[in-house]
Amino acid sequence: MILYGSSLSPFVRKVLAFASEKGIELELQPTGFPSPGPEFLEASPFRKMPAFRDGDYTVADSSAIVDYLEALHPEPALIPTDAKARGKAVWFEEFSDTILTACGGKMFYNRIVAPLIGREGDQAVADAAEREELPPILDYLERVVPDPGSFLVGDRITLADIAISSPFANLAHMKVQPDRERHGRTHAYAGSILARPSFARWIERETAFLVREPA
Repeated sequence: MILYGSSLSPFVRKVLAFASEKGIELELQPTGFPSPGPEFLEASPFRKMPAFRDGDYTVADSSAIVDYLEALHPEPALIPTDAKARGKAVWFEEFSDTILTACGGKMFYNRIVAPLIGREGDQAVADAAEREELPPILDYLERVVPDPGSFLVGDRITLADIAISSPFANLAHMKVQPDRERHGRTHAYAGSILARPSFARWIERETAFLVREPA
């Protein structure tokens, strides 16, 4: 099974961690940016990552990929089958994808990605996202996340924990400092999930890449 993309993307990292928690080994391959290769384009005709290949089967979008992996390997279950628990897990993934990651993406692209690809980031956009958008998002999470060592839905890790925690690795890469009094539980909870082997191996590689010395 091949996953196309970079683990610096919270969406790609989500799929990698989800697969790892299931014991599924994925081969991570780059997209070929800025000139994507034909195999990636076949899997993702609109050039969005991640994209996925399992033999002659291809699909793009992180939610579609994790649904496929869950159906293919139902155990351990990471998407609950109980109706209420499943609804909550899907909500937390959607919240992460469309609100939390969207906010973090404005910061991460302009501060990290743009310089990496030789472009000038818009620091005003990044600063506004951190100053105005991020705090109320974290306020919501502070109300709903459990203490470290516990999980958002039920008594074991699910897609909800994986999706919510993945963008926090990008915040850490940018050295966005939490307000320990206002959002301390949120960051402690996310840190406990990101410390799991399913995340830690990728975050370690990302950190080494971002701090490497220029050639």
